Amino acid sequence: MLQRMTNVLVVGPKNDYQEIIDVLYQEGTIHLQDATESFPHLNEVFRRMESTTHVDLTLLLVKINGIYQILPRMPDNRQEQDRIYQDLHLKSATELISVISSEIGELESRTRALAGRKGDLELSKTALERYEKIIEKIQPLESQIPLLEGFEVTVLLIQKEFRDVLEPIRSVLKNITRNQFEFIAADLDEQTTAVITVFNKKFSEQVHSFLFSQNVNEVRIPEDYANMPLPKAIALIGRRKLEIDEEMVTIDQELASLSSVFYQKLSVFQRILDDREKELEAFANFGQSENTILVRGWVPKKFLKRTKAAIKETFGGRVVMTELDVPSEEMEHAPAFYDNPRWVRPFEFFNRLITPPKYMEIDPSPFIAIFFPIFFGVIVGDIGYGICIFGFAIGMKLYFKKLEWLQQLMNILIISSLSTIFFGFLYGEFFGNFGEEMGWLHPVTIGGVTLNRIEAMIPLLIFSIVLGILHVSIGLGLGMLNAYYRKSKKHFCEKCGMLAMIIGIILLVLVFAELIPGSFLLAGIFVIIAALPVLLYGGGVRGAIEIAGTMGNILSYARIMALGMASVILALVANELAGAVGIVAVGVLIAVLLHSLNIILGMFSPSIHSMRLHLVEFYSKFYEGGGELYRPFGREKET
Repeated sequence: MLQRMTNVLVVGPKNDYQEIIDVLYQEGTIHLQDATESFPHLNEVFRRMESTTHVDLTLLLVKINGIYQILPRMPDNRQEQDRIYQDLHLKSATELISVISSEIGELESRTRALAGRKGDLELSKTALERYEKIIEKIQPLESQIPLLEGFEVTVLLIQKEFRDVLEPIRSVLKNITRNQFEFIAADLDEQTTAVITVFNKKFSEQVHSFLFSQNVNEVRIPEDYANMPLPKAIALIGRRKLEIDEEMVTIDQELASLSSVFYQKLSVFQRILDDREKELEAFANFGQSENTILVRGWVPKKFLKRTKAAIKETFGGRVVMTELDVPSEEMEHAPAFYDNPRWVRPFEFFNRLITPPKYMEIDPSPFIAIFFPIFFGVIVGDIGYGICIFGFAIGMKLYFKKLEWLQQLMNILIISSLSTIFFGFLYGEFFGNFGEEMGWLHPVTIGGVTLNRIEAMIPLLIFSIVLGILHVSIGLGLGMLNAYYRKSKKHFCEKCGMLAMIIGIILLVLVFAELIPGSFLLAGIFVIIAALPVLLYGGGVRGAIEIAGTMGNILSYARIMALGMASVILALVANELAGAVGIVAVGVLIAVLLHSLNIILGMFSPSIHSMRLHLVEFYSKFYEGGGELYRPFGREKET
């Protein structure tokens, strides 16, 4: 549900501004407002706070993050980190920048040099491995390569499908070098042809320019390995790779040594600078005079006592938090704060797909948490499918632990899968009629109706429509409450008249269907006649026309039965096809494939349609939106 908010003003001495901001940040309960705009008549006294150290602090944080990424990870020593934090967290931004800069100055240059050297070594090793592979490929051609003083050897690698370019290349090279060259071609493997060219070094620039213009894959062996027998070149490359590996091990050991000394400090530096940067970003909301600091914002009532206690414990009477009386029109702009039980929180995800509720609007999350799993379970309604969906959701949660939005979606699927298992028990379905055929379970009989979905289509259709009437009626009831809280008499009458009209129409339908005694006919007519002027007063002609749309909304809940019927029929088809195939293995494969398809559809289709029933049919009866979410000034809580 949405929590009540209190508008507060924090006033304290300017000399304590850093500690005041730090306490509010650590508490993480106040949603900041612009203090200078809140009191325009005090603009001559109070001005916006500005930070002159924000850029320097951000640059220092970038350096810290860079070092942190280079050094190997170490286990966190919470006791040591807390000690370092206590020494630093009350220092001003200027003092922090000075202290931390002196601590990391030499460390930054050393780690950067080691990381740069390691990067160069890795590039060198990669290049050597590439040359090694090429030399090994052309080694069989070594006997054909003349080793002459002042001549250069170049290797071209050409795919066999482009062998036709060899002759044009040979012709041009002949002209460039005045026929002073060797051109040896041989197949390296099934896809590649190697061409070795030997030419006088005085033609080097012209040859390479020509080859570059032709987009030929040219491999130029480094001079250190070019003018020697290929086996010797391979041996030298191998030795150089070993030297590189040994030097990289030495660098890693030095980085590990530095990490053992500085890792705990760097962790604290990173955290405290990150916090302080967020504090500095909020400076524009604070007001200051020559001797005083002002902080204004919204605090949920449930956190008010705790926040006041933290300020009093830290400052005594030097800093005061005062509750402000604000006019009702300003209260409408207070931020909305969801504070739901744990089982409701995943369903707040759907509210984030639209604009947040306005303050004082009723939070729809608890109603989604109740009806969404019911709709999902009624549609899918299969014990086997419910178990599979449950297992899939648990697996996704374990595999994608860091994706918070996916965690919420999987929590919704877990809750919905339990509802699916429950309705599967009522329907007597375990992978369609497989459980019933095996004698494990049977459909439950309620009020003389056996809940076999194939045989009980009409009762289930009626049940779906009843669900729709209940859901839409609750939406209209919530609309009445919203109108009452916001003191909107016309909106209240509109929702009240619409609800009464629906009740009257339903009474008439039930009488004509001979489901209730005819004596209710006059009651239905009376309710409609009494509701009409109320509806016209509240919503005008548009409100009266809206009745047809609302009845259409109710009828759209029939899709719950229709989608459920499609699911059970596909399950029956899977079982029938599996039984009709003479080969057991093939039959099992067909059943697994069709049931898997049905389970996938069962996760997506019911979710989409259940969400539509909420966001379109249900929300339209009471939800206005257009508010602002509560975003407290403070460190984001770990989930």
